Amino acid sequence: MTTIQRVIGVDPGLNITGFGILDQRGGQVRVVAYGTIKPPKKESLPNRLKYLNVHMAELLEKFEPKSMAIEDTFHSKNVKSALLLGQAKGVLLLAAASRGIPSVDYAPRKVKQSVVGNGAADKSQVQYMVQQILKMDEPPKPLDVSDALAIGLCHINQNKYL
Repeated sequence: MTTIQRVIGVDPGLNITGFGILDQRGGQVRVVAYGTIKPPKKESLPNRLKYLNVHMAELLEKFEPKSMAIEDTFHSKNVKSALLLGQAKGVLLLAAASRGIPSVDYAPRKVKQSVVGNGAADKSQVQYMVQQILKMDEPPKPLDVSDALAIGLCHINQNKYL
């Protein structure tokens, strides 16, 4: 009997963090759940990070993924944006590590290459391919969700031996 491997794909962000939970059994992949975590914009940075931590911890407790696939922090011309994104990503990684869930980073180009076949694909192409691969009735929205599902798919594609 083949075992089910559950992965949570995460597109980190301080304003919106997308997540997608996928089950893989043999060659089959199915969507379990997806959505966003949106910390209140008017809150202080520490409270927004706490919000991210609490909500990611709840998802990890509820769905019990075996691994987390998270998008690598892209290099930004805006240093402040990159630092804020790094803090959000750090909190998400800590939520997983606190539960003994291993995390793997994937560069945006690698995710696009894995899902679309083109490392320079735009977000709408990624969204379209995620919908096709996962046989979803509707395109996953917002784009943070389709990106998170794509990150999960990339992880599954990289780890075919699981």
